[in-house]
Amino acid sequence: MSVEARFDELIHSPLRLRICGMLRAGSGIDFGVLRDTLGVSDATLSKHLKLLVAAGLVTVAKTSSAARTDARRVAWVSLTPEGTAAFDSHVAALRAIALGE
Repeated sequence: MSVEARFDELIHSPLRLRICGMLRAGSGIDFGVLRDTLGVSDATLSKHLKLLVAAGLVTVAKTSSAARTDARRVAWVSLTPEGTAAFDSHVAALRAIALGE
């Protein structure tokens, strides 16, 4: 199945592109793992996630963790089906640009 190439200005930001790429590879990532892997602050990651959530591309779900002894909850970040489609379309557009198509 071929993906329609469509450049997405929101996803194209280097950090948001990396966020979507990491999320595309799995079913969800813990906020802290995402933050540490990207090497950014909580505030920076939160700012970019809010934009992606507002666009309907990402969800953030807070859940309790059996591994924690305190009441803090773990935030799981995932691409929505729309986010997956938008990311795939954006990557296809980048490939077309790189190949001069």
